[in-house]
Amino acid sequence: MNILKNPLCRINFLVLSWAIEALNQDVGDRQQTEEPLEIAAMQGSKPFPRSRIPGYGVQGNGAADEAVNDFQRFSKFDFAVGGQAVVEGVMMRSPNSITIAVRKPNGEISMKKRNYRTLTQRFKLLNVPILRGMINLFEMMIIGTDAINYSATVTSEAVTSETTVTSEASNPSPVSSPAIPNKPSNVSKLSKFFEYLIFAISFILAIALSIFLFKFIPLWITTFLEAKSSYIQQNYIIFNLIDGALKMSIFLSYIFILSLIPNFRRIFEYHGAEHKSIFNYENNLPLTVENANRQIRFHPRCGTSFILIVFVISILVYTFVPKQPDFWTNLFVRVAILPFIAGISYEYLKLSAKHAKNPIVKALIQPGLWFQRLTTKEPDKNQLAVGLASLEQALAMEVAGNV
Repeated sequence: MNILKNPLCRINFLVLSWAIEALNQDVGDRQQTEEPLEIAAMQGSKPFPRSRIPGYGVQGNGAADEAVNDFQRFSKFDFAVGGQAVVEGVMMRSPNSITIAVRKPNGEISMKKRNYRTLTQRFKLLNVPILRGMINLFEMMIIGTDAINYSATVTSEAVTSETTVTSEASNPSPVSSPAIPNKPSNVSKLSKFFEYLIFAISFILAIALSIFLFKFIPLWITTFLEAKSSYIQQNYIIFNLIDGALKMSIFLSYIFILSLIPNFRRIFEYHGAEHKSIFNYENNLPLTVENANRQIRFHPRCGTSFILIVFVISILVYTFVPKQPDFWTNLFVRVAILPFIAGISYEYLKLSAKHAKNPIVKALIQPGLWFQRLTTKEPDKNQLAVGLASLEQALAMEVAGNV
């Protein structure tokens, strides 16, 4: 059974993907280096043979596809690549493109790709500290929602299509009805409308569930405890520490419970495939399943490496925000300043990335790396192939744009 036909399951997929990936999709500025882009095989100049990737079969044509075979002619572009696990697939993002690779039930890999420039790239006035982080979070939530919906649609349609074919084969119709001409333009417009409608509903419900789980419940419990304790009433810092501890506990419990469900566990496996694929590229190795499989699945740039820092930042920020007289006003204010907290967290992430070798930064990131033992699982070779296919197409689009 495809659980993604259940709207609640799809919403949980969205919340899960935002929770474990929202902070790690920032990509760095592209810089040309003299180091060759090692996509070709170790020996010789022939492109890497796709037949060595299990189940490789990407749909789609275009300049990006043609550029795949010409990687070795170009110098390597030194930039950070971000990503996100989706339903039975991986999304990769390079400085100017987004690619989504999804494994169909028949083993084929379906690919969606497009050029993309962030708002801060298009409007330099927006590229200022704090504000750019707020914009980045909103963009990543939109991109992530689109990726999850696309992957869910691909897998759902594939399952439905196979079921229909099987049914028709076992019960052939004795009489063929005359073909009825359709109206492609109207069908296309209606399909697009429902696509946007599903996107909007999914986005709104996922935000609502996130606020309920990680804002409403911990704040309600903390407010209840405050009413029973004069000590908490007199110490606003303690109030915020309890609220933060409850948020972290609910967050960890939520991730752990979903990791026990097989269908959700696979998104953790694809999360591991995403990390291993990126490590494969960053270590300048040919993009092969064998090389990717040798990489570790814990990546220091993953958003989960900074999740504890984000909770600490939120506690500090809320401590300096005047306490509101009632629960609902307090909840509204805390939700309203979430983008500001995201902006501060984003700046911390960028700063720590520049000083990744600093012992203090390493110590701060370490708990997040331990946390990735929960948010990532070891992928199989087919899942690694999907991650590599998505990454390769993202790199190909960068090359195609600079030929």
